[in-house]
Amino acid sequence: MKKYYRIMCGSNYMFHDNFIEGNCIGVYYELDLDLTEHLPEDWRAFNRKFIPVHLERHPGKSKIGAGLACGAVHTVCKGLQKGDIVLTPDGVGNFHIGEVIGDYEHHPESPIPHQRPVKWFRDKISKSAMSELLNSSINSRGPVTNLSNHSDEIERLIDGIGSPPLVITDPDVEDPSAFAMEKHLEDFLVENWRRTPFGDDYEIYEEDGECIGQQFPTDSGPIDIFAVSKDHKTLMVIELKKGRANDVVVGQILRYMGYVKDELTEPNQEIKGVIIAMEDDIKLNRALSMVPNIDFYRYEVSFKLKKV
Repeated sequence: MKKYYRIMCGSNYMFHDNFIEGNCIGVYYELDLDLTEHLPEDWRAFNRKFIPVHLERHPGKSKIGAGLACGAVHTVCKGLQKGDIVLTPDGVGNFHIGEVIGDYEHHPESPIPHQRPVKWFRDKISKSAMSELLNSSINSRGPVTNLSNHSDEIERLIDGIGSPPLVITDPDVEDPSAFAMEKHLEDFLVENWRRTPFGDDYEIYEEDGECIGQQFPTDSGPIDIFAVSKDHKTLMVIELKKGRANDVVVGQILRYMGYVKDELTEPNQEIKGVIIAMEDDIKLNRALSMVPNIDFYRYEVSFKLKKV
């Protein structure tokens, strides 16, 4: 099945021209070797081999950052299939769209030596034409983002139809008007992190000064907010529900926490989960009573008018 990805073209779009003029996408994380014989089907095997290499070359980096880098390399070099659609930003509000047409190639002379051939389409897509949900996903941090959940909209945009009206299909959201008001909760929490109950003890995860703990990628989907305690002893996974949360969210956040435990933790680090929603129910409370390392927070939405 065809998948859809956003691929960043380097810090400050520095590899934009290389991508477009070279009819390719690529990554570079100082893995100075031809990866043709080093791309197993399972990305975990790739990470196990190359995370130590990355950390050896970057002794100041964390295992989290090394895992992100190696994961991006494997996704671009092996995970993408011929026929998959890639989007890359031009830095001025538009996205080039292309189709992956070839397997991994090593170009040691290039600033992006690990490449995949791409046939770029003639037209670009403007961010302003995208729905708010697609905009939110495409703005997620990190070099690679899977956009396959938005495949229908992306295809409509490619065909020039434009984005459809916002349709609420989340079964946990009972009131669409409440959803419209509350879907900015994630951005609000990130922007006002210092004022949250977590701001004194935790920082949203950063890599090279860039906040990438919002929509942090995992093999089970993106973590809404991923934070690290200031003493680096605890990793925190935050899952947001815009409306009423039920016990299904417990399984979801446990999958994310399991990924963090298996792939990102250093020795003696702990993992904590947080669920934030407008309402809970008895089923959720029963489930949470058995997992003491997951906390629940209820949020409230309010506003006031001030005459001026």
